[in-house]
Amino acid sequence: MTQWIELTAADGHKFDAYTAGPAGKPKGGLVVIQEIFGVNSHIRSVCDGFAAEGYLCVSPALFDRTERKVELGYDEASVARGRELRAKVAWEQVMQDMAAAMEAASAAGKVGSVGYCWGGSISFLCATRLPVQAAVVYYGGQIVPFKDETANAPLLMHFGEADSGIPLTDVEQIKQAQPQAKVHVYPAGHGFNCDQRGSFEPTSARIARERTMDFFRQHIG
Repeated sequence: MTQWIELTAADGHKFDAYTAGPAGKPKGGLVVIQEIFGVNSHIRSVCDGFAAEGYLCVSPALFDRTERKVELGYDEASVARGRELRAKVAWEQVMQDMAAAMEAASAAGKVGSVGYCWGGSISFLCATRLPVQAAVVYYGGQIVPFKDETANAPLLMHFGEADSGIPLTDVEQIKQAQPQAKVHVYPAGHGFNCDQRGSFEPTSARIARERTMDFFRQHIG
Protein backbone atom coordinates (compact mmCIF):
# COMPACT_ATOMS: atom_id res chain seq x y z
CA MET A 1 0.00 0.00 0.00
CA THR A 2 1.29 3.47 -0.89
CA GLN A 3 0.11 6.89 0.26
CA TRP A 4 1.24 10.40 1.06
CA ILE A 5 1.06 11.44 4.70
CA GLU A 6 1.82 14.64 6.60
CA LEU A 7 4.47 14.69 9.30
CA THR A 8 5.39 17.36 11.85
CA ALA A 9 8.96 18.14 12.89
CA ALA A 10 9.95 19.20 16.40
CA ASP A 11 9.97 22.86 15.37
CA GLY A 12 6.37 22.63 14.14
CA HIS A 13 7.16 22.42 10.43
CA LYS A 14 4.64 20.25 8.59
CA PHE A 15 5.78 18.35 5.52
CA ASP A 16 4.78 15.55 3.19
CA ALA A 17 6.17 12.04 3.15
CA TYR A 18 5.60 9.19 0.71
CA THR A 19 4.98 5.84 2.37
CA ALA A 20 4.95 2.33 1.00
CA GLY A 21 4.31 -0.82 2.98
CA PRO A 22 4.11 -4.58 2.47
CA ALA A 23 0.87 -6.53 2.25
CA GLY A 24 1.59 -8.36 5.49
CA LYS A 25 3.29 -7.49 8.77
CA PRO A 26 6.44 -5.45 8.09
CA LYS A 27 9.89 -6.69 9.04
CA GLY A 28 10.85 -3.20 10.14
CA GLY A 29 10.91 0.40 8.98
CA LEU A 30 13.14 2.23 6.50
CA VAL A 31 13.52 5.94 5.94
CA VAL A 32 14.35 6.37 2.25
CA ILE A 33 16.12 9.68 1.66
CA GLN A 34 15.83 11.65 -1.55
CA GLU A 35 18.49 12.96 -3.88
CA ILE A 36 18.44 16.67 -4.79
CA PHE A 37 15.54 15.92 -7.14
CA GLY A 38 12.78 15.59 -4.55
CA VAL A 39 10.65 12.57 -3.77
CA ASN A 40 10.30 11.92 -7.49
CA SER A 41 9.19 8.84 -9.39
CA HIS A 42 12.58 7.17 -8.95
CA ILE A 43 12.64 7.57 -5.16
CA ARG A 44 9.05 6.38 -4.94
CA SER A 45 9.98 3.29 -6.96
CA VAL A 46 12.87 2.65 -4.57
CA CYS A 47 10.39 2.79 -1.69
CA ASP A 48 8.05 0.43 -3.50
CA GLY A 49 10.92 -2.01 -4.05
CA PHE A 50 11.86 -2.10 -0.36
CA ALA A 51 8.20 -2.44 0.56
CA ALA A 52 7.99 -5.50 -1.69
CA GLU A 53 10.82 -6.96 0.42
CA GLY A 54 8.72 -6.52 3.56
CA TYR A 55 9.64 -3.08 4.93
CA LEU A 56 7.50 -0.06 5.80
CA CYS A 57 9.15 2.83 3.93
CA VAL A 58 8.84 6.53 4.70
CA SER A 59 10.39 9.08 2.33
CA PRO A 60 10.23 12.66 3.66
CA ALA A 61 9.93 15.59 1.26
CA LEU A 62 12.92 17.54 2.54
CA PHE A 63 12.46 20.50 0.20
CA ASP A 64 9.04 21.28 1.70
CA ARG A 65 10.65 23.86 3.96
CA THR A 66 11.31 26.07 0.91
CA GLU A 67 9.10 24.69 -1.86
CA ARG A 68 6.44 21.99 -1.81
CA LYS A 69 5.68 19.24 -4.33
CA VAL A 70 9.17 19.28 -5.86
CA GLU A 71 9.73 16.57 -8.47
CA LEU A 72 12.71 17.05 -10.75
CA GLY A 73 14.26 15.05 -13.55
CA TYR A 74 17.94 14.52 -14.29
CA ASP A 75 18.82 17.04 -16.98
CA GLU A 76 21.25 19.92 -16.39
CA ALA A 77 18.50 22.39 -15.52
CA SER A 78 17.08 20.00 -12.91
CA VAL A 79 20.51 19.49 -11.38
CA ALA A 80 20.97 23.25 -11.08
CA ARG A 81 17.50 23.66 -9.59
CA GLY A 82 18.07 20.82 -7.12
CA ARG A 83 21.33 22.31 -5.93
CA GLU A 84 19.63 25.68 -5.48
CA LEU A 85 16.89 24.13 -3.35
CA ARG A 86 19.32 22.05 -1.31
CA ALA A 87 21.32 25.15 -0.41
CA LYS A 88 18.23 26.71 1.18
CA VAL A 89 17.74 23.89 3.71
CA ALA A 90 19.99 23.79 6.79
CA TRP A 91 21.39 20.49 8.06
CA GLU A 92 19.71 21.08 11.42
CA GLN A 93 16.32 21.43 9.71
CA VAL A 94 16.92 18.29 7.67
CA MET A 95 17.71 16.28 10.77
CA GLN A 96 14.53 17.46 12.49
CA ASP A 97 12.54 16.24 9.50
CA MET A 98 14.46 12.97 9.52
CA ALA A 99 13.65 12.45 13.20
CA ALA A 100 9.94 12.83 12.45
CA ALA A 101 10.21 10.39 9.54
CA MET A 102 12.03 7.91 11.76
CA GLU A 103 9.28 8.12 14.34
CA ALA A 104 6.70 7.31 11.65
CA ALA A 105 8.77 4.37 10.37
CA SER A 106 9.22 3.05 13.91
CA ALA A 107 5.60 1.90 13.86
CA ALA A 108 7.04 -1.14 12.08
CA GLY A 109 9.74 -1.85 14.69
CA LYS A 110 13.46 -1.29 14.18
CA VAL A 111 14.36 1.53 11.77
CA GLY A 112 17.10 1.84 9.17
CA SER A 113 17.98 4.67 6.81
CA VAL A 114 19.06 4.55 3.18
CA GLY A 115 19.92 7.62 1.15
CA TYR A 116 21.14 8.52 -2.31
CA CYS A 117 23.41 11.41 -3.32
CA TRP A 118 22.45 14.25 -0.90
CA GLY A 119 20.36 11.64 0.90
CA GLY A 120 23.45 9.46 1.27
CA SER A 121 25.15 12.15 3.31
CA ILE A 122 21.98 12.56 5.36
CA SER A 123 21.86 8.80 5.98
CA PHE A 124 25.40 9.02 7.35
CA LEU A 125 24.25 11.73 9.76
CA CYS A 126 21.34 9.53 10.80
CA ALA A 127 23.93 7.03 12.02
CA THR A 128 25.77 9.67 14.03
CA ARG A 129 22.91 11.87 15.26
CA LEU A 130 19.69 9.83 15.33
CA PRO A 131 18.74 6.45 16.86
CA VAL A 132 18.68 4.34 13.69
CA GLN A 133 19.63 0.67 13.91
CA ALA A 134 21.45 0.67 10.54
CA ALA A 135 22.35 3.22 7.86
CA VAL A 136 23.11 2.73 4.16
CA VAL A 137 24.87 5.40 2.10
CA TYR A 138 24.81 5.57 -1.68
CA TYR A 139 27.43 8.01 -3.06
CA GLY A 140 27.06 10.62 -0.33
CA GLY A 141 29.25 13.50 -1.46
CA GLN A 142 29.05 15.73 1.63
CA ILE A 143 30.24 13.30 4.29
CA VAL A 144 33.87 14.44 4.58
CA PRO A 145 33.11 17.54 6.75
CA PHE A 146 31.30 15.21 9.18
CA LYS A 147 33.49 12.13 8.81
CA ASP A 148 34.85 12.24 12.36
CA GLU A 149 31.44 12.12 14.02
CA THR A 150 30.88 8.94 16.03
CA ALA A 151 28.56 6.45 14.35
CA ASN A 152 26.09 4.84 16.74
CA ALA A 153 24.77 2.35 14.19
CA PRO A 154 26.28 -0.03 11.63
CA LEU A 155 27.16 1.69 8.34
CA LEU A 156 27.19 0.33 4.79
CA MET A 157 28.47 2.61 2.03
CA HIS A 158 28.44 2.38 -1.77
CA PHE A 159 30.61 4.59 -4.01
CA GLY A 160 31.54 4.67 -7.69
CA GLU A 161 35.18 4.76 -8.67
CA ALA A 162 34.37 6.99 -11.67
CA ASP A 163 32.28 9.47 -9.64
CA SER A 164 33.50 12.91 -10.73
CA GLY A 165 31.96 14.53 -7.67
CA ILE A 166 33.40 12.18 -5.04
CA PRO A 167 37.11 11.54 -5.56
CA LEU A 168 38.52 8.29 -4.23
CA THR A 169 40.66 10.36 -1.86
CA ASP A 170 37.39 11.38 -0.15
CA VAL A 171 36.29 7.76 0.05
CA GLU A 172 39.64 6.87 1.62
CA GLN A 173 39.25 9.65 4.21
CA ILE A 174 35.83 8.29 5.14
CA LYS A 175 37.19 4.75 5.43
CA GLN A 176 39.99 5.92 7.68
CA ALA A 177 37.61 7.90 9.90
CA GLN A 178 34.99 5.11 10.04
CA PRO A 179 37.02 1.88 10.07
CA GLN A 180 34.05 -0.16 11.29
CA ALA A 181 31.94 0.77 8.24
CA LYS A 182 31.54 -1.58 5.30
CA VAL A 183 32.62 0.45 2.26
CA HIS A 184 32.30 -0.83 -1.30
CA VAL A 185 33.56 0.84 -4.47
CA TYR A 186 32.06 -0.11 -7.84
CA PRO A 187 33.16 0.34 -11.47
CA ALA A 188 30.57 3.06 -11.96
CA GLY A 189 29.91 6.79 -11.77
CA HIS A 190 27.68 8.97 -9.62
CA GLY A 191 24.03 7.93 -9.48
CA PHE A 192 24.74 4.39 -10.67
CA ASN A 193 21.71 3.04 -8.81
CA CYS A 194 19.18 5.22 -10.66
CA ASP A 195 17.74 3.66 -13.81
CA GLN A 196 16.53 7.09 -14.95
CA ARG A 197 20.06 8.48 -15.20
CA GLY A 198 22.62 8.07 -17.95
CA SER A 199 25.10 6.93 -15.30
CA PHE A 200 22.95 3.91 -14.37
CA GLU A 201 25.15 0.81 -14.11
CA PRO A 202 22.90 -2.23 -13.72
CA THR A 203 25.48 -4.72 -12.49
CA SER A 204 26.79 -2.39 -9.80
CA ALA A 205 23.22 -1.45 -8.85
CA ARG A 206 22.25 -5.10 -8.48
CA ILE A 207 25.26 -6.00 -6.36
CA ALA A 208 24.81 -2.92 -4.15
CA ARG A 209 21.15 -3.76 -3.64
CA GLU A 210 21.95 -7.36 -2.69
CA ARG A 211 24.45 -6.11 -0.12
CA THR A 212 21.94 -3.56 1.15
CA MET A 213 19.23 -6.16 1.57
CA ASP A 214 21.59 -8.51 3.42
CA PHE A 215 22.58 -5.62 5.68
CA PHE A 216 18.98 -4.72 6.50
CA ARG A 217 18.02 -8.35 7.08
CA GLN A 218 20.87 -8.58 9.57
CA HIS A 219 20.21 -5.36 11.46
CA ILE A 220 16.51 -4.51 10.93
CA GLY A 221 14.76 -7.81 10.35
